[in-house]
Amino acid sequence: MTKALPQPPEGHCFHCLQPLPKDGGYKVTVAGQSQAVCCYGCQAVAQTIEEQGLLHFYQFRDTSNPLQVPLLPEELQQLEAYDQKDLQEQFTQVDDAGMRSTTLSVEGMTCAACAWLIEQQLMRLNGVHNAQVNATTERVSIRWDEQQVKLSSLLQEIAGLGYRALPFQAATQEQDFKRRRRYFVRRIGIAGLATMQVMMIAVALYFGMVDELDDNLRQFFWWISLLFATPVLLYSAQPFYLSALRSIQARQLNMDVPVSLALLSAYGASAYATVINAGEVYFESVSMFTFLLLVGRYLELLAKQRAIATAANLVKLLPATAQREVAPGQFESVAVSKLNVGDVVQVLAGQTLPADGELLSHETEINESMLTGESVPVLHQQGSQVLAGTLNQTQPIRVRVSATQQSTVMAKIAALQDQALANKPRLAERAERLANQFVKQLLILAALTFLVWSFIDPAEAFWVTLAVLVATCPCALALAAPTAVTGVIHRLNRYGIILRNTDVIETLREVKTVVLDKTGTLTSGQFALSERQYPNGNAERADSLAKALESYSEHPLAEPFKALDLDSAKLQLDDVEVHLGAGISATWYASPSADPVKVRIGAPRFIGEWIAEVTEQSEANVVLATESEVLAFYKVEDHIRDDALSTLNQLREQGFELIMLTGDKYANAKRVADQLNISTFKAECLPADKLAYVQGQQQHGPVLMIGDGINDGPVLAQADVSMTFGQAADLARQAADVVAMRNEFAAVAQLITHTAQSQRILRQNISWALVYNLGIIPIAVLGLVTPYIAAIGMSISSLLVLANSLRLYRAPKDAR
Repeated sequence: MTKALPQPPEGHCFHCLQPLPKDGGYKVTVAGQSQAVCCYGCQAVAQTIEEQGLLHFYQFRDTSNPLQVPLLPEELQQLEAYDQKDLQEQFTQVDDAGMRSTTLSVEGMTCAACAWLIEQQLMRLNGVHNAQVNATTERVSIRWDEQQVKLSSLLQEIAGLGYRALPFQAATQEQDFKRRRRYFVRRIGIAGLATMQVMMIAVALYFGMVDELDDNLRQFFWWISLLFATPVLLYSAQPFYLSALRSIQARQLNMDVPVSLALLSAYGASAYATVINAGEVYFESVSMFTFLLLVGRYLELLAKQRAIATAANLVKLLPATAQREVAPGQFESVAVSKLNVGDVVQVLAGQTLPADGELLSHETEINESMLTGESVPVLHQQGSQVLAGTLNQTQPIRVRVSATQQSTVMAKIAALQDQALANKPRLAERAERLANQFVKQLLILAALTFLVWSFIDPAEAFWVTLAVLVATCPCALALAAPTAVTGVIHRLNRYGIILRNTDVIETLREVKTVVLDKTGTLTSGQFALSERQYPNGNAERADSLAKALESYSEHPLAEPFKALDLDSAKLQLDDVEVHLGAGISATWYASPSADPVKVRIGAPRFIGEWIAEVTEQSEANVVLATESEVLAFYKVEDHIRDDALSTLNQLREQGFELIMLTGDKYANAKRVADQLNISTFKAECLPADKLAYVQGQQQHGPVLMIGDGINDGPVLAQADVSMTFGQAADLARQAADVVAMRNEFAAVAQLITHTAQSQRILRQNISWALVYNLGIIPIAVLGLVTPYIAAIGMSISSLLVLANSLRLYRAPKDAR
């Protein structure tokens, strides 16, 4: 019975203890009692305190001194702290639509029913645009409008369901796992010790070692067994009861419902038999069942930890402080969270970069293995982009900060991994639905079994029903998909391959057509100017104008022009427009008093719209021109990736059809296609042409598209599976399902190989779980399985599934 709460002086608000208004104010029910409050705010806070189970706030306050009583419990005050803008910058992101998003760690989730409950509750709130929950990693990805709902409200909503949610902090992830391991180890220890003691007694009773003893001694052994089994039921089995209650609340029955029923029923019946000294006891089944289930949960926890360790370790790489430049040669130590865009920081040799930025020093070698998986240091020169979390190896450098905290590439990679873990492939979703449906059918089957056996042999009806509940518990089916999915994500991360969409795992199995971009995909994307021609002879003016125009482009072909050692800053350009897949146009003023001149730089066909003499057969692939004359012809070339031919040969051996699409000229496209033995290719493609071609190919089956440029964004979004590289344009990375951070073409074959292996393991898991559960049903229903044998069988089934998935966590032989 709930203890009566201390009451305020008569005529005062129950919550804030201030005088009530003349009309009596509002009413609120707290601890089953109707209380008067002065305003709607006090009513809302009191309801929240009631819902969060924080009634101790009212029980231990001093109502005699209203001025010294806080209006909010400490727990709620802590949640409201997360609404502060400065704090949110450390763990949230804001997208182009102005929506804020973050990832929360949730304690207490055990299955898909928990995830379903949290998702449904959050999606009911105004302002929440998306909520994805993954019970395997115990994380929630939320996207919301902060103008309509506060983060503290979201945290309080989750807390009202009985879960504790806080912003995911990788730095505390290890401590959280240690605490949860201790949580399971304590319960496993008690269950294990009790099981050993009870089993010794049970063996003696089962095998007739005490038959010659009187009933009083037998009952004494039963009481001893009851003594050992009680802490197992009341303490060790707590996680199953809490999970079952939550699933019933969610109206999505999970496997812990039959588990809890079996444990409570077996213990209750055995305790009753002990008291009346008649019947059968199965205390050893209660203890063993609990022990084996807890061991399975503990192993599952370890698998989860390994699955998300890569993403967590990324964020932990960031240093806590940075050396910010305050004057030439003078630096101050500041927290990394205090860095701003534009700050200049010093990073000594052997130190980790605290933020993304532009290298101001001449050159240095940087180890980027923590992002790409590639252990060979990368040489960076002045002006190049360097990334947070990477290791400066050779000499002290100065870096101008361009992105901090959640805006860094490293934080975005971690967010991609969280997104992949939050999403579930279609086969995994079907397995979860099947497991939930199986629980409902199991409960119906158990009821029918009890009814039938009540007529056959009433004395055995209860124990046969108990064996059915235990033996057919779909633990293995519930573990089949999540463990395999997290395993393949872990495996691909070792190769620097990030999945943004886990449907890739299933879709790739059906793909037989691979469409490839040329520039930056099959070729290295490291362009150089190999030939230049200037029809009017003014080379410096043409090159300066070309550099100024190309400075507006992110296309790989623009990089050699940006690197020209010329001063183009004084050139006046207006109305600059980037034409995807074609080039750049602008209005150019040759001098302050000169008339405006329209200029273009880009593909020959783009210039050909002005000057017909510029033919597609020209050796140049970049042309600079005005409306009346050509200012320069440029030939920009790069080389084929070293691993492109071997990877394509491997794909051909696996039966994939290879097609190359490029916006480059036919002659250049044919040269690359011949070198790589690609028989089907299409040159001079605009973005719309690539999109239409892939749509046509999709009429015959799923398509894998690989590209890296801005102009590849639409076709990457259209393809059934799309892949790009870490150095690709932002638009390409946002549109692609898979990002290869190593920037190696061999990642394509690695992706296909390992997703295929995970698909096989996933299907093996589901097949085994179904075979076991369907096969054990008739045996259990016929009464051929005792409860403790059923517990062993169920546990072995779950451990087999877990062990099969753990094969994906083994380090690949060719991973570097």
